[in-house]
Amino acid sequence: MSTIARLMNMRGRRALITGAAGKIGRVMTETLAELGADLVLVDRAAADYGSLLAELESRFGVKIVTVVCDLEQQGEREQLIAQIMSGAAGLDVLINNAAFVGTSGLQGWVTGFEEQSVETWRRALEVNLTAAFDLIKGLVPLLRKNGQGSIINVGSIYATLGPDYSLYEDTAMGNPAAYAASKGGLMQLTRWLSTTLAPDIRVNAISPGGVFRNQPEVFVKRYETRTPLRRMATEEDFAGAVAYLASDLSAYVTGINLKVDGGWAAW
Repeated sequence: MSTIARLMNMRGRRALITGAAGKIGRVMTETLAELGADLVLVDRAAADYGSLLAELESRFGVKIVTVVCDLEQQGEREQLIAQIMSGAAGLDVLINNAAFVGTSGLQGWVTGFEEQSVETWRRALEVNLTAAFDLIKGLVPLLRKNGQGSIINVGSIYATLGPDYSLYEDTAMGNPAAYAASKGGLMQLTRWLSTTLAPDIRVNAISPGGVFRNQPEVFVKRYETRTPLRRMATEEDFAGAVAYLASDLSAYVTGINLKVDGGWAAW
């Protein structure tokens, strides 16, 4: 086996992915299955994986289990942690991918700053920051066991940058304070944990740029003009970043925030 193939090989390791049924979550699932990792996929009750799991198990010979958990609810998080801790399979990788992103119709979310509500702020922080803290704290004993655990927190370009509101003119889109603040907190938690949990566990982050999701054409054109690579991201753009940070390709990397943003933050 070549050096690169050996570093990428995750056979015998197990990864937990939150928000696994979402579009980026599915790419993470497919990527880690291809590398040979067994998987624990976590999402809410309405999650639909379709035929994906059976296909991945058949193609790559990995074991996949799904767990229903609403990460906004502390009691459900506690049940998830207890379930993973009580099993015999162990855990090597934790990916905090689930996020509270809201909708344009959610009260106190996509609106002027003065109308953004404390209730919605709290919901965003609960899912985007508190849930990640809770899961990491609860699962650290398993992640520490083999001395090569990896935690990946999924942030955002708005964890470190302010919004350009001209992008949203003449659309129903916006940029809520709670999303940016919660993702910014997750980035600092990543840095803090990278030194606190070393040397047994590496802790890194991925910060996606805007992903194309059939947004209004005027927004897409503005976003592409503002991006050096002149396009929005696709879900597949995150496969390489996940493979790198989850596997031994990044064995000497901790505390970084890998921006997958087409160069957005370079300007």
